[in-house]
Amino acid sequence: MIGYYIIAGAVFLLSTFVSRKLKSKFKHYSQISLQNGMSGKEIAEKMLADNGITDVQVLAVTGQLTDHYNPRDKTVNLSEVVYSERNASAAAVSAHEVGHAIQHATAYSWLKLRSAIVPMVGFSGKISNVVIMAGLGLSAAGTAFGNTVFLIGIALFAVTTAFTMITLPVEYDASNRALAWLESENMVTQEEHAGAKDALKWAARTYLVAALGSLATLLYFISMFFSRRS
Repeated sequence: MIGYYIIAGAVFLLSTFVSRKLKSKFKHYSQISLQNGMSGKEIAEKMLADNGITDVQVLAVTGQLTDHYNPRDKTVNLSEVVYSERNASAAAVSAHEVGHAIQHATAYSWLKLRSAIVPMVGFSGKISNVVIMAGLGLSAAGTAFGNTVFLIGIALFAVTTAFTMITLPVEYDASNRALAWLESENMVTQEEHAGAKDALKWAARTYLVAALGSLATLLYFISMFFSRRS
């Protein structure tokens, strides 16, 4: 299991670095005021209207970097600083979350797939590590079905890995939609657009690190399974 702890440690360090960099970027670009004077809420509402979406509400939520789109009640939820502020960071985040609303409205295939496996992810995410550890323990004790339990745990972990991988095109596409709209509708200056693009790039990297870390862990477990069989 030494390899597992090495992977977990590396992912933790990389995640911490990206998270701090993301917060630093958003803090920096929050100091670039939008020349159009619009708040994050106003930008979100205009982007929704421009895309013919009339059944989605824009709401304020507490916390930092808590912004998200909820497909169940069709709400774009913006953290308080994004909801009310008028800067490049607020423009980037609000447009990105509306990008998810547009994906939902247009039945974007990757979003549909991610939503479809959410129930399985919720279940597998809770028990996969427990089942994997149980399988390893049973194998170490010489129990005949230990490897079978281990394999079941790996299959459960694979579901969560698939979810992190599917999340990547969903997030990158939402950012691309946001940046394209901000530029095409002349919502931001070149400097503001560059700031929004940089901020969203670092936000996407948080998902990339999670996906690569999960994939590396899955491959490690698979290699362990085959080495125990040989």
